[in-house]
Amino acid sequence: MSNANDKRQAKRRTLGYLSAAAVGALSIGLPNFVGAQNKTVLRIGYQKYGTLVILKGRGSLEKRLAAENIEVKWTEFPAGPVLLEGLNVGSIDFGTVGEAPPIFAQAAGADLVYVGNEPPSPTSEAIIVPKGSTLKTVADLKGKKVALNKGSNVHYLLVKALEKAGLDYKDIETIFLAPADARAAFERGSVDAWAIWDPFLAAAEKQIGARVLADGTGIVANHQFFLASRTYAEKNPKIISILLDELDQVDQWSSKNLKEVTNILAAQTGLDQPSVELAAKRYSYGVKPVTAEVIAEQQKIADVFSNLKLIPKKITVKDALVSAKR
Repeated sequence: MSNANDKRQAKRRTLGYLSAAAVGALSIGLPNFVGAQNKTVLRIGYQKYGTLVILKGRGSLEKRLAAENIEVKWTEFPAGPVLLEGLNVGSIDFGTVGEAPPIFAQAAGADLVYVGNEPPSPTSEAIIVPKGSTLKTVADLKGKKVALNKGSNVHYLLVKALEKAGLDYKDIETIFLAPADARAAFERGSVDAWAIWDPFLAAAEKQIGARVLADGTGIVANHQFFLASRTYAEKNPKIISILLDELDQVDQWSSKNLKEVTNILAAQTGLDQPSVELAAKRYSYGVKPVTAEVIAEQQKIADVFSNLKLIPKKITVKDALVSAKR
């Protein structure tokens, strides 16, 4: 009996040695094994547009954050509202959207914060009609079907453009579609007009000859905003600072290197060069801290949406600042 026990104990010791050896071999074969276990991930949401796409293409953020043992994970979204849904449910930490999405998200209870914005870019969004359309002005949209992504930056453009033309929001039929579906409906004639932003706007102009009824000039500012989840921003102020600094450097470089920017955007988005170049020319580069004036502009937009019952309740936009008391 003792011989049998001795054999079993010897076998267990042998298996233990083999396990230890295997772990040791893995550790030798993977020198970054321990570091990889401790590495944190910054999850960024982006769209087919803007400085974040250029930052992704250049790869400078990854290099800088490597020193902080942080890995960057990029996720593309088709539009701002769904990007902020991702931010709200915790699938991303940081992202960029236009003016309206943060307002819809805040009204729905999302705990997000504004951390930066780009200068106004009113020509980067527009209401367009097909090349052969008989519609000539925004006033001609009365009774017509207009496609748009609900809660996106062009939602406010449409409201204000109609107001300027003497029409009410209810004077048109809104068809809520994501950009890809809206483009298909626009091309087959299922809608009369389309409110859309770059680079989808530029692609429609260059590829199918879409005609602009009105862009944001003299109607809306069209800021691009950078937002983070409140939890991430409050716990990681250094990372947010690095992100904004990298965006600032990319903005400065981009404003002077349109050809290179076009090449990066074309590679990252899969769009043709002429469309991307047109969009890049219209973009306003230069990330800035969010000011009281910009938040006041956002409040005006929020009040308009509240009055139209497009959001479920009135909101105070400044509550979505890192410094706001909770």
